[in-house]
Amino acid sequence: MGIKYQLANDLQETTNELSRMLFPHVRRDAVVCLRSFGSTSRGVIARCHALGKAMQIALNRKGFYVIEVISERFDKLSKEDQIKTLIHELMHIPKSFGGGFIYHNVVNERNVNKVYKQYVIMKREADYGYF
Repeated sequence: MGIKYQLANDLQETTNELSRMLFPHVRRDAVVCLRSFGSTSRGVIARCHALGKAMQIALNRKGFYVIEVISERFDKLSKEDQIKTLIHELMHIPKSFGGGFIYHNVVNERNVNKVYKQYVIMKREADYGYF
């Protein structure tokens, strides 16, 4: 049957909000969220894909990233864990936004939790008009 993909507008909205609040270097017009169905990968909840430098040059395009969530796993997570997963994937995108990745020595559970706590505080302040 193979893997199928669909645009994930709900996740795009959340990712745009997270980028605006926490990752100002992320160009929201150059990150797309997809849900995949039918992946046989084991233990993967989400992935971040980049348009590498060679492809950027060939296509005359700047950096572009795709955040793919594996629907069968991601959609079962709590809202908190879904947001942490999206934060994790956004943390892979370097400030240069050049097609590279930040690796798991930096993008790890401890750092994701720190950023998530920052998000919760900022979201609460925005919701109550303190922001």
